[in-house]
Amino acid sequence: MRHKLFGVLLCLVLVVVALPNGNTQVAAQDPTNLTAECVETYDPAVDYFPAKADFEYAQGVTVEYFNSYRVVNVLPYAGAEEPFEYVLVQCGTPAPEGFDDAQIIETPIQNIVALSTVYLPHLITLGVEDSLLAVDEFDYVNSPEVRTKIDAGEIQEIGGGGAVNIELALDLEPDVVLTYASGSAEYDAHPILLDAGIPVVVTSEYLDTSALAQAEWIKLTAMLYNREAEANEFFDGLVERYTSLVELAATVEEKPTVMVNTPFSGTWYVAGGDSYLGNLLADAGADYLWADDTSAQTIPLSVEEVLDKANDADYWVNVLFWDSLETGIAEDERFVEFAPFENGNVWAVNKAVNEFGGNDYFETGVTNPDLILADMIAIFHPELLPDHAFRFYRRLE
Repeated sequence: MRHKLFGVLLCLVLVVVALPNGNTQVAAQDPTNLTAECVETYDPAVDYFPAKADFEYAQGVTVEYFNSYRVVNVLPYAGAEEPFEYVLVQCGTPAPEGFDDAQIIETPIQNIVALSTVYLPHLITLGVEDSLLAVDEFDYVNSPEVRTKIDAGEIQEIGGGGAVNIELALDLEPDVVLTYASGSAEYDAHPILLDAGIPVVVTSEYLDTSALAQAEWIKLTAMLYNREAEANEFFDGLVERYTSLVELAATVEEKPTVMVNTPFSGTWYVAGGDSYLGNLLADAGADYLWADDTSAQTIPLSVEEVLDKANDADYWVNVLFWDSLETGIAEDERFVEFAPFENGNVWAVNKAVNEFGGNDYFETGVTNPDLILADMIAIFHPELLPDHAFRFYRRLE
């Protein structure tokens, strides 16, 4: 399954140069990783990962580099007692000893299965989308590059969670399956896949509460392909763009009050002040009405409680399933009592939804949160981005 090529040390070999005094020195190593080849002649003195990545924002993942392998630890889900450990070994070099409880994965991998659309922008950004063998469900996919492959029959639909198709997974023989975990065997795919002998890497970006932290998980995907350099370049640019937008929003003198979401089965779940959405709203220069709640979790409330606190809000955002204000009225006539309903300041986050219901906000937006932030700033402070073209949000009428 892995192809070893000859001459692969040309980009890594340490060149010994003779000096006039008879001494020698080691020439500089090429600062690139092997992205398509394996090592043919192993030298333990060689650093096979001159391009390295670390995690500055993401909270649930760490990495430690050694000459021929990396040790990655991931906190797989909230409340997990121990991290999952992965040893990512440069192919063609020996696996290290002492990692009996860890998964050993040779890199660069040649193919992958992605059980969440969150990973698809990683593959596209890194230029490795052709390595994608399967996704969990076709309908959720928005990325044009992947949809083209789906239409051409080049990608399989494999299911997710406890319903993942093990027979198909075994037929595909992926180098790695990327997935997430909840801690419940009923809903998680990784226990079934591991029992079948299929390599799995679990990520937990959804636990991070800042936009840059969630986006930084692209570096873990990059490590599977030895493409740390590409991930670093992308992420450094993202940080610059995102930070510039935060600084722009910070120039405003007045911050509008904002309410979020809609009820579900009679309960209105609003984001905690230290949640992903709460922090995005703060970065966008909004006065989020639940910002004083320092929880990172959702807060279950009744319609009456939300009406009491937010009836005079300036904006109502992150409405998900409404096509119009009439849709909202049909759901609950009390919604007209909210000021944003009367003032035309209700914004749905469904502008980038495909014909099957897949929302690109949860795909492209996670890896490129500067696009979400720009939309928010254009909503709350349109004078700051007067020519902005909305990517994810639309005003309901």
